[in-house]
Amino acid sequence: MRKIIVHEFITLDGVIQAPGSPTEDTDGGFTHGGWTIPYWHDEIGAHFGQIFADADTLLLGRKTWQTHAEAFEPNPEGDPFGGFKKYVVSTTLKSADAWHDSSLISKDVINEIRKLKNQPGKNIVMDGSSVLMHALIENDMVDEYVLHVYPLVLGIGKKLFPEGKKVSLKLIECSTLPTGVVYQRYQTA
Repeated sequence: MRKIIVHEFITLDGVIQAPGSPTEDTDGGFTHGGWTIPYWHDEIGAHFGQIFADADTLLLGRKTWQTHAEAFEPNPEGDPFGGFKKYVVSTTLKSADAWHDSSLISKDVINEIRKLKNQPGKNIVMDGSSVLMHALIENDMVDEYVLHVYPLVLGIGKKLFPEGKKVSLKLIECSTLPTGVVYQRYQTA
C-alpha cells in the first residue's frame, strides 16, 4: 500500500498558513504570509528531493492546487512536480485542466483517496491543503509527517492538526538547520 506523506512548513504554534508569500493565503485576515523566507537554507530543498524521490503522486486541496498550478503550468524546466500525477480535491472546481496530469476528486473523498492509496505506485505527497489535511487526519489516513519547524510563533493562522484530534507519532529523523529550522520526520504510531 502506498503511503500518504504530509510535508509542511510549520511554526512552533502549529501554523501552516501562507508560508511562501504575503498574498498566498489571507483567509481570516491573516497578515503574516511569507514567514519562511528569512529562514531559507539549501538543506530544505534537499529534503524536498528526498521526499519526491519516493513519490509519484501529489494530493492537494483546491486552493493549494491552484497556487501550485499558477506556479508550475506550463511545465517549466526544473518543475519539482514534473512527471507527478496530481489529484485535486474540490466540490467547486468543474475541471482539473488548469494543471497538466491532474484529476479531480469531488465526491466520496475519503473512499476515493483510500482507493488511490491502494493503487500500485510510489508514495503520495501533500502540502498546504489544511481543510483536506484535517479530513485525512481525522480519518487516520496520513502515514508520515515531514515537517520543517520554524523558530517562530505567529499566534493566529490555519493549523496542521485539527482541534481535538489526538495523533501519536514516532520520530524517525531529526536535524537542525543553520537558520534554526528543525527538520523532523514522523511516522504515525
